[in-house]
Amino acid sequence: MEETTASPLKNLHSREYQGHKKKVHSVAWNCAGTKLASGSVDQTARLWHIEPHGYGKVKDIELKGHTDSVDQLCWDPKHPDLIATASGDKTVRLWDARTGKCSQQAELSGENINITYKPDGSHIAVGNRDDELTILDVRKFKPIHKRKFNYEVNEIAWNMKGDMFFLTTGNGTVEVLSYPSLRPLETLMAHTAGCYCIAIDPVGRYFAVGSADSLVSLWDISEMLCVRTFTKLEWPVRTISFNHTGDYIASASEDLFIDISNVQTGRTVHQIPCRAAMNSVEWNPKYNLLAYAGDDKNKYQADEGVFRIFGFETAS
Repeated sequence: MEETTASPLKNLHSREYQGHKKKVHSVAWNCAGTKLASGSVDQTARLWHIEPHGYGKVKDIELKGHTDSVDQLCWDPKHPDLIATASGDKTVRLWDARTGKCSQQAELSGENINITYKPDGSHIAVGNRDDELTILDVRKFKPIHKRKFNYEVNEIAWNMKGDMFFLTTGNGTVEVLSYPSLRPLETLMAHTAGCYCIAIDPVGRYFAVGSADSLVSLWDISEMLCVRTFTKLEWPVRTISFNHTGDYIASASEDLFIDISNVQTGRTVHQIPCRAAMNSVEWNPKYNLLAYAGDDKNKYQADEGVFRIFGFETAS
């Protein structure tokens, strides 16, 4: 029997944000924790100004221009008003959040499904459906590296220092490359089924991997060893995120809840009920606010196009 302890979370609150015409694939916070971006199958991204404890009317800006689903987006880690979007239309676009205008665009070779910034803001990595990786120089917005892999690449990430690059694969491995050379450093046999998602602890101690085997594994980044697994979900893990202090990890799947666990003990501290499979969970970089979006449908079985933000305070 698992011990049940009093929840360390208090003042729980949740709010729904509506604006997209179809389901939301991706949510991401800017580096200041003041704006949230959502990318949707409706071919747009939207930017929302979020007050940490605000309940007033929310303004949003629509980013229009893509001609296919906006599958993933990420903010410049050093600039709170610059955001990059990756779409199935083969383009990557850079936008100014103050004006809602597209400032740069790169035409790539395939349908883009992954995008992430190097932590110093100098490069963007983009992955497509054909397992091809493109590195863009942000200033020129031109490709500087291209690499096609002969295995299924699911998600990509840099470590906090930016000298290592991680790929999760359909073979159940995490491929660790040195950066910028992209030379293989290690192959980690992480899971018994495909590895879908990866998150880097903002404190720099760990990374976590979510897999089709329904497990989340936690790895010591300096030793490259698995230190624990989180076992609460029963379906393939689609999305994971560490909170800003690195104390909590959120993970979600087709299970009808989001699990929030303590990173050190592995114990669940809270579960957020949801009505559908989740596509994206992401913690705010400054506050205990978790944005999440999934395949929610209304009573007529049409996409709702919503995301939600769950917040709490920790009992000190």
